[in-house]
Amino acid sequence: MMTCLCGQKHGIGRRMLLASAVAAALPASTRNAWAQPAPASAGPADPALIEDLVAGNHILYDQGVVDGFGHISVRHDKDPSRYLLSRSMAPALVTADDIMEYDLDSTPVDARGRTSYLERFIHGEIYKLRPDVTAIVHSHSPGVLPFADTGVALRPMNHIASFLGEGAPIFEIRDAAGPASDMLIRNAALGHALALTLGKKSVALMRGHGSIAAAHSIRHVVFRAIYTEVNAHTQAEAMKLGTPQFLNAEEAAAATKANDGLVGRPWELWKRRPMGK
Repeated sequence: MMTCLCGQKHGIGRRMLLASAVAAALPASTRNAWAQPAPASAGPADPALIEDLVAGNHILYDQGVVDGFGHISVRHDKDPSRYLLSRSMAPALVTADDIMEYDLDSTPVDARGRTSYLERFIHGEIYKLRPDVTAIVHSHSPGVLPFADTGVALRPMNHIASFLGEGAPIFEIRDAAGPASDMLIRNAALGHALALTLGKKSVALMRGHGSIAAAHSIRHVVFRAIYTEVNAHTQAEAMKLGTPQFLNAEEAAAATKANDGLVGRPWELWKRRPMGK
């Protein structure tokens, strides 16, 4: 006796249509996560690197560079195509258990249900274009914002902020996203556009948003993020008195070379209060 499979076929067809409808209703990011396997891990990072990354989060909050928003990342020490960044949370609350691994497309290696920063694409896209960059800070520090929003060049007032060189470029999101964006770097295309604006510089400002700093270690990028904010306040005060005298390109290059060997001194001081050591 033959068994009719018509009902089974119709049932399978209905389930396939339902699954397709559900998938179509999901955000593109979720559909892509289903379609693509998670990237492979580079393995455990050096515990000292994780310790510095956690400390960097706390220091940046203690120094007034970040508040409940902002983030700092570092390349994985075992694979330059991976980077480390906290799950989405206030920087001052970050612990070692909150650190996640990403590939350079900013896809988490093992999310385990943890939420990622929406603007993680800032980090992945800069790492793609800048093999010399090992650490990145994104912040909304208040002293910097007036320079991002007025077009007045942020330039080094003294040797400590010499990494600003001949001035920090300003990223205009309207050029990349049109006139009605929410100002956030929420995808790889916007992250790439921001990375192009940064170019070979150490700092770039983001109109209506904040800034980014890039360097070759966590300690160097924290140094740059802090002194970008300090320099902004200093420059604003100087402009009330007259026309500031900035470092020229040669002075800035020489001072940066000298300062790069000294970042350990303020790091130990900055770490003492928020980390208790």
